[in-house]
Amino acid sequence: MESQQARVLVQLRDLVLKGEFAPGERLAEIPLADRLEASRTPVRLALATLEHEGLIKQSPAGGYQMRKFTSQEVAGAIRVRGLIEGYAARLLAEHGLPRQLARELHQCLDDGDRAVNKPTMTLDDYATYVEMNDRFHDLIIHGSGNTAVLRVMEMLNGQPLASPSSMLPIQSSMEEDQEWMKQAHRQHHALVKAIERGQGSSAKALGEEHVEIASMNLEYALENPELAAKVMPGFKMVSDLSAHRG
Repeated sequence: MESQQARVLVQLRDLVLKGEFAPGERLAEIPLADRLEASRTPVRLALATLEHEGLIKQSPAGGYQMRKFTSQEVAGAIRVRGLIEGYAARLLAEHGLPRQLARELHQCLDDGDRAVNKPTMTLDDYATYVEMNDRFHDLIIHGSGNTAVLRVMEMLNGQPLASPSSMLPIQSSMEEDQEWMKQAHRQHHALVKAIERGQGSSAKALGEEHVEIASMNLEYALENPELAAKVMPGFKMVSDLSAHRG
């Protein structure tokens, strides 16, 4: 992903998750481009990505608008994602890891290492990690060679906050966020190692465990609404609607 496009996607996703736009509010390209000091093309591409992630939807008047979602939707999609990714990792481990795919996964690991293993992450580092994380998970899903897995994952990617990078850590400080990302990336390393060794059961367990960080962030936001609101106020759209579960 081109650098400016990656930064715009991270910035726009951050605004959405911080509650800068009310549910139902229309998101227009030109005002957003002015706000982010970017051209319209990366904004247009970012909006399309956010729609794919289920955070926004097409507006009857044209363009996009914010959508509502519940904690039940998010939690359910995250759990199913873990099961599917674990299964995909197991298939890949049992079938054998092709050399080209191994190189691409290791490139992801290297990119992630450079992004998170430094004193302080910049916005560009954050964007690099997001891009790498999406690419890493996509490689494993497609590497499984299972059409049903691909179809289910495509459906899950359209659920709010269920795609790999649409819900990154939301702790009380960027320093804590970086530590969570380091932990997640260590899991990436462990997962690749298990796949390379043909350890199907271990790869499956690691794939399922990996989504626990997203689950813990969801629980954190629901249990600490005031603190979470300082970092990611838009999550009120989830917690406020959680009373309607059932």
